[in-house]
Amino acid sequence: MINYEEFKLENGLKVIFHQDKTTPLAVVNVLYDVGARDEDEQRTGFAHLFEHLMFGGSKNIPNFDTPLQMAGGECNAFTSNDITNYYDTVPAQNIETAFWLESDRMLELAFTPKSLEVQRGVVIEEFKQRYLNQPYGDVWLNFRPLIYKNHPYKWATIGKEIEHIEKATMEDVKGFFFKHYSPQNAILVVGGNVELNDVKTLTEKWFGPIPAREKYVRNIPSEPEQSEARELIIERDVPSDALYMAFRMGDRTSDEHYIGDLCSDIIAGSKSSRLYNRLIVEEKKFTSISAYITGSLEAGLFVISGHLNKETTFEEAEAFIWEELDQIKSEMMDPNELTKVKNKHKTSKVFSEQNLLNRVMNIAFFENMGLLHDINNVLTHYDEITAEDIRDFSQRIFAPNKQSVLKVKIKK
Repeated sequence: MINYEEFKLENGLKVIFHQDKTTPLAVVNVLYDVGARDEDEQRTGFAHLFEHLMFGGSKNIPNFDTPLQMAGGECNAFTSNDITNYYDTVPAQNIETAFWLESDRMLELAFTPKSLEVQRGVVIEEFKQRYLNQPYGDVWLNFRPLIYKNHPYKWATIGKEIEHIEKATMEDVKGFFFKHYSPQNAILVVGGNVELNDVKTLTEKWFGPIPAREKYVRNIPSEPEQSEARELIIERDVPSDALYMAFRMGDRTSDEHYIGDLCSDIIAGSKSSRLYNRLIVEEKKFTSISAYITGSLEAGLFVISGHLNKETTFEEAEAFIWEELDQIKSEMMDPNELTKVKNKHKTSKVFSEQNLLNRVMNIAFFENMGLLHDINNVLTHYDEITAEDIRDFSQRIFAPNKQSVLKVKIKK
């Protein structure tokens, strides 16, 4: 059970407090409601660039890391297509240091040419190392635009191409900051061995003076329903052929998210899953196989991916996968198999909630979805799923004319 208290500042900042007296630590988490989907298609990669820029110095603090480390704390951040999240973990008695640091970078970044050049270089190097110069690194750079034609999910968080970051000007960067990194576009979650009144005092002291800015309103193009199968074949210097299949499904707030999550585990979520047993243990057609959902806030995906054995053709691989998909579409699954997968989810959730940072980030994420009231009902959603739900979901989602397939072939 996750407990929480909510309040809001006059400048629009939403604040949520979660007390945990069993730990000596405190977490200060700031979620900004901005991700790669909010970028201009001609200027992509900015949300991810800001993940780095926010550590490059703010208006009154030239270095973010040093004061936090001196207070015994640590920090990190991540960017997705939907959100950007920053978090600091500190000894509870030093929590004000995190308030000071996070509020100053929400107020305004330093915007120095040096910081921009340094972080631009870091992002460009990351683009090259992680996406261009390692096996399978550019899979999603190619796969996303095959799946999405209109929606900005068609580019990855790193951006569509390096040029967009290379050509980013200081004016571009400032414009993106003041559009998205404002009190009204943020959620502050504070958790740990601290008191509500102290958190209210610190929040007013450090975040209260930050001026409200115009609230960014999304106007994202919708993605038309897919009615034809799509396929792309690319050749790369890779150790083995690889197959990626994607099916569009409901968004993170829909019932399909929970059903799809269970369904992905049943199909290829573990070593006891159907595809693992069939394609790796029995038939030895793949060296690895997995299924997962993206959990996107809009238009999510159900993905099946795997690396083929050298003797396996793409035609064979697809045929084997479709045999299993057709079976789950047509036959009611054994209740014991469904119970086993549900129990795995329960265990995973219980373990994850033992970690204070996980709880705090979860609170921020649920609030951003407008579903904070539902945060303690997650297991109920999984418990209510029936074998019929799995079959109906499979019949809706796994249609040959709704699949997008990427094949990565060994370069000859």
